Amino acid sequence: MPVKLPALANERLLATLRSRLTPPRLLVLSFLILIAFGTIGLKTIPGLYVGPGLSWMDALFTATSAACVTGLIVVDTATYFTPLGQAFILLLIQLGGLGMLTFTTLVILALGRRLSLHHEALTANTAQIVPDVDFKNLVRNIVRFTLAFEAVGALLLFVLWLPTFTPTEAAWHAVFQAISAFCNAGFSTFSDSLMGFQGSTGVLGVIMGLIVLGGLGFLTLEEVHVQWRRRTTRARQRLSLHSRLVLWTTAALLVGGWLVFALLEWSGGLGHLATADRFVNSLFMSVTSRTAGFNTVDHASVSEGTNFVTIVLMSVGGSPGSTAGGMKTTTLAVLLLLAVARLTGHTVATFQARSLPEETVQRATGLFVVGFAVVTLGILLFTIVGSVPGAPNPGGFLEHMFEAVSAFNTVGLSMGATGSLSGWGKALIIVLMYVGRVGPLTFAAAIALRRRSRRSEVRYAYEDVIIG
Repeated sequence: MPVKLPALANERLLATLRSRLTPPRLLVLSFLILIAFGTIGLKTIPGLYVGPGLSWMDALFTATSAACVTGLIVVDTATYFTPLGQAFILLLIQLGGLGMLTFTTLVILALGRRLSLHHEALTANTAQIVPDVDFKNLVRNIVRFTLAFEAVGALLLFVLWLPTFTPTEAAWHAVFQAISAFCNAGFSTFSDSLMGFQGSTGVLGVIMGLIVLGGLGFLTLEEVHVQWRRRTTRARQRLSLHSRLVLWTTAALLVGGWLVFALLEWSGGLGHLATADRFVNSLFMSVTSRTAGFNTVDHASVSEGTNFVTIVLMSVGGSPGSTAGGMKTTTLAVLLLLAVARLTGHTVATFQARSLPEETVQRATGLFVVGFAVVTLGILLFTIVGSVPGAPNPGGFLEHMFEAVSAFNTVGLSMGATGSLSGWGKALIIVLMYVGRVGPLTFAAAIALRRRSRRSEVRYAYEDVIIG
């Protein structure tokens, strides 16, 4: 009997860990570990830098930006790091991107897969949201999709850049940009991001395709893939409401942003380009503003209207279960559908002959309120401690707002304020990047799990208030 006590204690310890290590906690912990790994690696691994190494603060900033697939930088990735250093950053981007695809998908299902008997009741919801996804091979399929898209993108970019660079240079630029684009990271091996390729429709087209695919979310990609394979059979069904909302909202944002950017910058930031290139670059601005972080124009030189629209698109971000950050397309769609329902006198938000559950509407509203509050506080603090006094480009309110929104929504675009950040400003951006990466998702998962595990609720008497 005494021999079995250690085994029994270990089983109890594992059971305790499993019960406490919920998906939200696992997400928070995994990214903390990845950021710590990146920070220590940037400080201790030899051969990462062309010159002197990063300080601890800058190493933490860079590791957080890479792991959270944001793209804000305090040093030039193209010139400050050796190929080994760039490869280490790319590793953090890939792990961060795969981590987000995996964890966001699992949390959407948190709702969950049959992780334990405690969560068994949640499984039914999963099948209703995305009925055609193979949950048994979920992680394997996520990795397969990711590597396949990145490989195809890298191959296309390699072919396009082969006439310009040596084969080795073309291959490395292609691999780095493909992974960074699909993961919506925005890091680049070019000092001016993609401004040197304003006239290269092929390069911008490949990058845009990778960004959009990475921002749609694995669940939608998998469901579209399944339906495509069934296109010639009678087993084909229409897409789930989730995927239809994702696709419709994404298309509307891309086209709307494209038209607005073309209108605002036709004679401004895009005025020196040929007509066809203006259309391509204005579309690229619409695509990349939704959390990718690459740029073909200098946001410090475009109009304030353009930067304000960019802030709005950055706030929306990509779709659930994707590498992109932001409020998410489905959250925006649900809020707009709720507004339409209320304005037309309906009590339930609907889309294409389907009603949205009240719990989903409440979760979307809660996410929006929490996100808005965090960003507002971040902007306030950034205007106070963001820049070094007397810095060459300290920036004004719009620059600080742009920087804070870009960090929280893990976009990576900047109007130039990153280079003048104070120590406190860098710390604030680090917190915003991390909270923006895991905070809203963790909040949503916590709500989902808490509400579904609650056995009884106490409801107090209703009493109305005047609104408006």
